[in-house]
Amino acid sequence: MIELVIQQRRRDLGSFEVGRVLPFAKRRMVGPYIFFDRMGPKDFAPGLPREADIRPHPHIGLSTITYLFDGEIMHRDSVGSAQAIHPGEVNWMTAGRGITHSERFERLRKEGGPLDGVQAWVALPDEREEIDPGFWHYASESLPVFDSDGAAGRLIAGRLAGVTSPVQIDSPQFYVHWKLRAGARVSLPAEYSERAVYVAGGEVELEGQRIEPGAMAVLTPGKAATISALGDAVVMALGGEPVGPRYIDWNFVSSSKERIDQARDDWQAGRMKLPDLDHDEFIPLPPKIGEVSEPEPGS
Repeated sequence: MIELVIQQRRRDLGSFEVGRVLPFAKRRMVGPYIFFDRMGPKDFAPGLPREADIRPHPHIGLSTITYLFDGEIMHRDSVGSAQAIHPGEVNWMTAGRGITHSERFERLRKEGGPLDGVQAWVALPDEREEIDPGFWHYASESLPVFDSDGAAGRLIAGRLAGVTSPVQIDSPQFYVHWKLRAGARVSLPAEYSERAVYVAGGEVELEGQRIEPGAMAVLTPGKAATISALGDAVVMALGGEPVGPRYIDWNFVSSSKERIDQARDDWQAGRMKLPDLDHDEFIPLPPKIGEVSEPEPGS
């Protein structure tokens, strides 16, 4: 059964649009997943302005996952990482007690081309919120694949149907990318209490209901769900076990409002180290809006 269908909210970043799915007013999280943005799809001509880059900004209390369908993004962070990401690969960054990073479109600027992908955030469990920050890159060849009856899948993170991804995680969860040919069917097991399916392309039928591109269907727990491709389709499925309620303010996630206030003060005062190659610019701290404010698109 489907509990809720979340339609993406498109946001214009100037050079391209993103589709925000999580957080949503009626569903802040799915398992530990607290943020889900679709980047693109869009084709760029050479000469993308430098202002399109996501300048250095901070995070606490979460891990970020960048996953591309097309294009290239250059990641740089304050623990010394500088890593380009390509389709099917995983850039997994754990903020813990604090990290800063930037995302650059250097190849698009030089050569032009497509950009399409998803950025997601995973809230860390209480006992892991203040761990040391870190960054890990995983080549597409290192990720487990599912391939049968017109359905090709890649397990990005976590464990699903007895298969485990090598990506380092901090709580029970799963995140999978499926390419489905028209007429293909896949079953999403009921092994986690919270699950959702996002349609990245094409159209699918889920539990007898059509789900359009850009929408996320949140499933009720306790029963396996069948995803049927009405034409060629691309879907992402994700979820896991809840880690408890979280506050979000800009790019900060925490179980404590006081910890978020401290992080805001640290960024404002320049106490968070910038990436070594990005020491000359950063995103200023935005005004605090009420108890909870949504992250900036592309954060």
